[in-house]
Amino acid sequence: MRKSIFALVLAFAPIMLPAPVAAKPAASAEKLVIDRARIDAALNQMVDSGRATGTSALIWQDGREVYFGTTGMADRQAGRPMRRDTIAQIFSMTKPVTGVALMQLWEQGKFHLDDPLAKYLPEYASMRVYAGQDAGGTPRYVPADRPILVRDILRHTAGFAYGPGPTPVHDAYVAADPLALTVPLAEASRRLARVPLMFQPGTQWEYSMAVDVQAALVEKLSGEPFADYVRGHIFEPLKMHETAWRQPDERLPRFAAMNVMTDGKLVQQSDAAARLLNFQDHALTPGGFGLASTLDDYQRFARMLLGRGELDGVRILKPSTVRLMATDQLDPSITERAWLPGKGAMGFGFDVAVRKAQPQTSAENRGAVGEFFWDGLPSTLFWVDPANRLTAVFFVQSQPFDGTLHHDFRAAVYGPDYQGPPGD
Repeated sequence: MRKSIFALVLAFAPIMLPAPVAAKPAASAEKLVIDRARIDAALNQMVDSGRATGTSALIWQDGREVYFGTTGMADRQAGRPMRRDTIAQIFSMTKPVTGVALMQLWEQGKFHLDDPLAKYLPEYASMRVYAGQDAGGTPRYVPADRPILVRDILRHTAGFAYGPGPTPVHDAYVAADPLALTVPLAEASRRLARVPLMFQPGTQWEYSMAVDVQAALVEKLSGEPFADYVRGHIFEPLKMHETAWRQPDERLPRFAAMNVMTDGKLVQQSDAAARLLNFQDHALTPGGFGLASTLDDYQRFARMLLGRGELDGVRILKPSTVRLMATDQLDPSITERAWLPGKGAMGFGFDVAVRKAQPQTSAENRGAVGEFFWDGLPSTLFWVDPANRLTAVFFVQSQPFDGTLHHDFRAAVYGPDYQGPPGD
């Protein structure tokens, strides 16, 4: 079980939101027209090439559905095709949901972004930071220069580790096992707090367990179990009736099977593996992964963000809060950004990546400045594109994370040479 969680963690390499949600399209920008045949061909090619066993996509533009399509199988062994109501495991696409939950509490004045995290979760009061090894190979640790701020856990600058790796900090993380399915969020947070930081808070960007800490903070500030809070304040108001960490048994036959690339071929995993991620029998309700959803459900979440916090007359966040989340929050001095630059000309907001400039090369994913997005380990993806008044959700269940699927899907949506409006 522990190995499975580490595999999960390492796989949560999603992609997140770019610039302000309120960005306006350039006056000279040509209207983006969705080419259904081009998208159909791209989805079919993903299956034909063996990179996916089944795919599905749903796109809204200008307040209406402009594309829905599926290809291939949700479950090859059962002979079940991908359908609109197929339920997929979305892994790190859970993270923006958690961010919305926490920012709702920020709007209520429950905390300030620059409050020390330890003000609410005292286990983080006296953090140590890894400072290399001495001449004899013994790890050195120094006190943190400043407290971890709530802002740090929203933008992945706290210094936390996230699974195994090359340093003693990673070893300590593995030993602490903070994402064990048998422990609740509060205990997961306490376990993480015993692990030294990889770097001084606020100095580097490193994808981490910070969003699970956000979930623990939601529980502490709201006084509700995290899943109950999210259901009552996000899913039910948005009518996302089939999105949950713990899915009822009657929905399990609609789950898409997970597939793992092994020796060049996708191998379907057992039903037991799907149940492991269904969290029905586990104490942990993580903020960073674990949700399963349908295309239509997650599209409602994306449309709410495009609507600057509102969908169908229901307000989830203020427009200014969505704009804040979808604005780059990384200081220019934060030059160490792990793999984030591999996503393109990206900054990072609160739980989303943010596109800051037009695509620079043909290899870079197509998209518009001001877009914000994230993805999930099995290569799932969503994005919000205010410039084109567009939202897209893409489902597939292929591991490890395959960025070529996103490249091809985006090229099909925008056209292979799309540049979009210029940045600032």
